[in-house]
Amino acid sequence: MSQATLLPELVTLAAQQRLGAIALTYGPDHWTYAELADAMTAFASGLLALNIQRADRVGIYLEKRFEAVAASFAAPLAGAVFVPINPLLKADQVAHILRDCNVRVLVTSSERLAMLAQVLRDCPDLQHVVLCAPIANPPDADATHWAVTLWQDLLTSPRQPGHRVIDTDLAAILYTSGSTGQPKGVMLSHRNLVAGAKSVASYLHNQPSDTLLAALPLSFDAGFSQLTTAFHAGARVVLLNYLLPRDVLKALEQEKVTGLTAVPPLYLQLVMLDWPDSIGEHLRYFANTGGHLPREALVKLRQRVPKAAPYLMYGLTEAFRSTYLPPHEVDRRPDSIGQAIPNAEVLVLRSDGSPCTPDEPGELVHRGALVAMGYWNDAEKTAERFRPLPPDTPGRPLGLQLPEIAVFSGDTVRRDTDGFLYFVGRRDEMIKTSGYRVSPTEVEDVLYATGLVNECIAFGVPHDVLGQAIQIIASCPVSMRARARNDLMSQCRSRMPTYMVPAAIEWVEEPLPRNANGKIDRARLARDWLERQNHAPVAPASTN
Repeated sequence: MSQATLLPELVTLAAQQRLGAIALTYGPDHWTYAELADAMTAFASGLLALNIQRADRVGIYLEKRFEAVAASFAAPLAGAVFVPINPLLKADQVAHILRDCNVRVLVTSSERLAMLAQVLRDCPDLQHVVLCAPIANPPDADATHWAVTLWQDLLTSPRQPGHRVIDTDLAAILYTSGSTGQPKGVMLSHRNLVAGAKSVASYLHNQPSDTLLAALPLSFDAGFSQLTTAFHAGARVVLLNYLLPRDVLKALEQEKVTGLTAVPPLYLQLVMLDWPDSIGEHLRYFANTGGHLPREALVKLRQRVPKAAPYLMYGLTEAFRSTYLPPHEVDRRPDSIGQAIPNAEVLVLRSDGSPCTPDEPGELVHRGALVAMGYWNDAEKTAERFRPLPPDTPGRPLGLQLPEIAVFSGDTVRRDTDGFLYFVGRRDEMIKTSGYRVSPTEVEDVLYATGLVNECIAFGVPHDVLGQAIQIIASCPVSMRARARNDLMSQCRSRMPTYMVPAAIEWVEEPLPRNANGKIDRARLARDWLERQNHAPVAPASTN
């Protein structure tokens, strides 16, 4: 385990300790820690040769590949800030990010540059575009305000040290998916990223012998965490740009992966497939993040890999990771999101800042070294989410004079008498129907338990009498559609109190749409549904 203080030290220290060990695998190719450290150092010098200044932003718009990883650690080594951009984003979305945080250098591919050519004209702060390979038809230098440079050419720049950096300096800006409005840039320091790596690696017991599968986008905090936790432990990371769930299973089998972290929509697809028996012989753990994993899916996962330890985790980009449920507690409390991760404290507070009693719902508030630095250039939203803790917060003696900033998640949770936390719902997603507050995940859990749906989402829609009615959008195989149409609503009535029974179920082709981080896009589905209905009141219960 490394003793890194700054983000790039996760690589340099691992290279010193495990010089010839493989750090990255991409397709048939590998990079050792020595090769990764050399590429990182060389590219950092190349950025300095482009006159990059301390805290300048370096955008990285690439699929998962060696250059994307090296650039992510090289930019902070030079004293700059890396901005990973989800490769699934379209040109206008990319341009928004480049403009929003004034990116100076963009690392991308020739194919992606061709897609961005028009929108880059509206990114006045951009000065250099670095391409991973030569481009057949380079843009006319006189027609652009930015210069094109090749990755390999920058690697030959004279070696030079980067700008002075300390651990509380800004290291990265990760943009949230932006389900409503434009995405926000969450600012993470070196300390945030390194503390997160150490914390997660400690409870996942990551070792140099581990092989982690990077299936999530590197622009997603949980995706980038696969790199930081692996490098902290000196382990290997397999970079995967999968197209189908079968690609994930194939990688798990061929690369003998020991650790898999994924989001619920991917797990819901994986449990519908047959798993090669060999995966269960080497997969040491699987971890869920980015949302609640339905109990039925958890049961099926454990059946497929009974030797693998399940880790149920909760996190938010603004605090990287907050809680986890140890595997030995899963059978006792499978619906819990666990307790605070090492080196963090999680509070459950009322709206007035006072602590909730056991089983009283309240807002999850995270304090500690993983609390981010706010939202880039957005004082209003930062003030909403990042606020001083009340003076009498546990762990803060009254003699302390400076306020401590914590992240107020906006998520409603409850804590049981044993100290374990349970997710109730996002404050802005809770359904208010018939005078009750209903968590959409609670409704979805019941639907999954029937075995009649593959994927589903619940949300509230306007209703003249109820306030809100519960609308369901679900998918299942065409061969099961007739049975599901007939049986699902009756199953709901037998399993739910009356106020929780959906008003209507709409069947769609699978899979349900995802946002850029691979989560089912509840906000988009709700918005599209309302547009189709033209905000009309919901009809009596049906299964249209």
